[in-house]
This record gives sequence, C-alpha cells and structure tokens, in this order.
Amino acid sequence: MSQYTSLRAKIAAESAARRARYAEFEAAWQRAMIAGMEAGNAAAPTPMVVTQTAGITDKVTNQWYVSEGACGFAEVVFPGNTSFARWAKSRDLVRKAWPSGVSYWVAAHGQSVDRKDAHARAVARVLGEAGIQCYATSRLD
Repeated sequence: MSQYTSLRAKIAAESAARRARYAEFEAAWQRAMIAGMEAGNAAAPTPMVVTQTAGITDKVTNQWYVSEGACGFAEVVFPGNTSFARWAKSRDLVRKAWPSGVSYWVAAHGQSVDRKDAHARAVARVLGEAGIQCYATSRLD
C-alpha cells in the first residue's frame, strides 16, 4: 500500500522534494562560485620568462616576462546521470564533458592555469562538502 492517498498527492510530494533539492543545489552552487573566485584571485601564480631563439644557434632574440605564469585550462567534472547534473544542465551552468559526464569550465582569471586550477579545486571542495560528486582537473595550454 502506498503512503500517498492518490497519484496527484504523490506527484505533488515529489515536486516539492525536487524544488527543495534544487534550492539546495542553488545555494551550494552560489557558495562554490564565491569560493572559486576568492581562491583564484588569492592564488599566487609562478611567473615565467618566455624566450625566443634564433633557430639552432640558441641565440636569444627576444624575451617576455609573464607574471601570471603558464597558460592553461581548468574545469570541474560531474557524473552526467545525477540530479545535480540535470539541474545544472537546465540552468546552462555545465557542458558535455569528454568522455562522459558534464563539466563546469572555469572562464575567469584570464589564461593563468594556476589561478584557474585554484578556482576549480575550491568549487569542487565546496560542492563535495554539499554531497555533490565531482572532481577538479586542469591542464596546460
């Protein structure tokens, strides 16, 4: 015997539970975005010097100081078959990830892989604390 008095009552209860779950997702997402921006802004990239040489002679022809360090990308990856992933997709917060799942692409912080990585790790930590399965990843450009 069902705990609901009718199918209509069951649908209403499931709808209310979904709204509550989505409100929790929204709150966790907002906390994660704030933590990500703070972590990215607070990160201390390792500066680098880019050197141009004249072919095989190794004579330096030009140099550039890059205060923001190496260029790269960072993202937070989620399984694609979860309630959170469905919610995030419906809000256009994530995109399809390879080889599976969905991901939040860190677009902030210019090209600095150090700042983007700090941002992604903070987002993954906050969402993980909220019970959302995810992981951060980054790579050089």
